[in-house]
Amino acid sequence: MQQHDPFGPPDLPDLPEEFWDHPEIAQAARDRHIGRLLRAYRTLQTPKITQLQLAEWLGIDQTNLSRHERASRPTVRLDKLEQWARILGVPRRLLWFDLAPYADNASEPAATAPTLAATAPASGEDDVHRRQFLRAIGAAALGAPFVGRAASEAPDTIAEVRHMTAAFRASDNRFGGSHSRSTLAAYFDRVVKPLLTTRADPRLLAAAAEMQHVAGWMAYDIGQPGTGRQHLREAWKLCQRAGDAALGAEMFAGMSHQAAFFDDAETAVDLALAAGQAAAGINLPVLTAEINILEAHGHAMKDEKTDCLNALRQGERAFERTRGETPKWLAYFDSAYMAAKTAHVYRDLGVPTAAETYARRSLEMTDGYERGRLFNTALLASTLADQRRVEEACVEGGRAVAMIHQVRSVRATAYLSDLARRLAPFNTGDVRDLYQQMHDVGVATPRM
Repeated sequence: MQQHDPFGPPDLPDLPEEFWDHPEIAQAARDRHIGRLLRAYRTLQTPKITQLQLAEWLGIDQTNLSRHERASRPTVRLDKLEQWARILGVPRRLLWFDLAPYADNASEPAATAPTLAATAPASGEDDVHRRQFLRAIGAAALGAPFVGRAASEAPDTIAEVRHMTAAFRASDNRFGGSHSRSTLAAYFDRVVKPLLTTRADPRLLAAAAEMQHVAGWMAYDIGQPGTGRQHLREAWKLCQRAGDAALGAEMFAGMSHQAAFFDDAETAVDLALAAGQAAAGINLPVLTAEINILEAHGHAMKDEKTDCLNALRQGERAFERTRGETPKWLAYFDSAYMAAKTAHVYRDLGVPTAAETYARRSLEMTDGYERGRLFNTALLASTLADQRRVEEACVEGGRAVAMIHQVRSVRATAYLSDLARRLAPFNTGDVRDLYQQMHDVGVATPRM
């Protein structure tokens, strides 16, 4: 019998090997069309698997699955292909890409229910990172004294919550979402949540929203988009209660960013527009710039050049008006981040030379954003690959792969998988060497 992903859902049907020999499945594999393969997988079973049920197994929305099944151009995202193949136990002989061995930072299937529950016990490496994190925030802050205390027992609770949020955010930016997510969960559930009563101070509600915001990005970073969206929705509700429209707009912006990452361009644009509506009347140019660049990226993915460039110009003008008034929850959106998003826009518009220029600017980043440096290095490599500058792309790609040892992030794996796909047409020694490096750290690569 076919062995399924050990991280996958427990109620998957155990299919005989001959199931995978059905002509419809074989044809979908020859066409390299994952959507048709998924449709055949669910409709050839008795009883048939519903779209809703399969979507839950795969950790995506039913509408998303329907798009994949009907798509004229199938997704080429290697991280998605690898994750879904592992979950369903698709035999390797049918795959048009190589499955990397299981690794600590390999893609994990998304949770089917949003939760802040603690993750699995940490590895030795995780313990090292967690100790570093605890030193950064003060280990006593996570000890027994704070558990269950009331607001009256903590005169500076709001300042403490903001301090903790800043520490969690710094850990996430440096090591990835998996290292401190369970610690954030424990702190939020034990300390913050009991204080969110109907009479809670609006400043505390906003501080709690910021912590949920970080939790949402952590879930997104470890491959749990559904959970990430749920955290951002809960954060938005807290923003409404707090009367903080700017922070609420940031939640829509975060969901737009995540939708773009998962190739849902239509939703990315809609959520960026919703963020703009939420921020209407707010004089915060850096937030306007972020919203505009997210809208531009969605339009680029849809090949809507005019709308894309209009939104991009508006974002650039807004960013030029920024004069140091950036709130802490948006401090990450600096000139390097703006350059990285602009590089994504131009790359997806099919202008790799302009994308390269901005990708190089994106590397002029401050310390403490190791994960972002990996992303931006892989982004630069992808712009070089798109220009057929294969040797240079492999050099930058190798630098990105070397960084993955200090970052546990599904998104990092996705960036490297995307680079591998862009290099697939070039069967050179440099590409084969880079593929081996990727394979060694658990990144799927196309078959040469």
